[in-house]
Amino acid sequence: MNIQVLYFAKLREQLGISAETLDLPEGAAMVAILLDLLRARGGIWATALSAGGNFRIAVNQELADMTTPLTDGDEVAIFPPVTGG
Repeated sequence: MNIQVLYFAKLREQLGISAETLDLPEGAAMVAILLDLLRARGGIWATALSAGGNFRIAVNQELADMTTPLTDGDEVAIFPPVTGG
């Protein structure tokens, strides 16, 4: 299953990447599993995307949570919370 992952703002700077296409293994069809796979890269990936980290997830431009399912062709955005004023 192929998905497009987009990284925004501070996360893009920390990770040194703005987007990538991932071929997820069989059974990795949920946001929580995607994050586990990214954290498993170690280093800054584990730190920036830590379980207590300050970031949001959107799947196909809809806010998502850890249990949101993923399907082939999905776009997953990972970004810091946005504040306004």
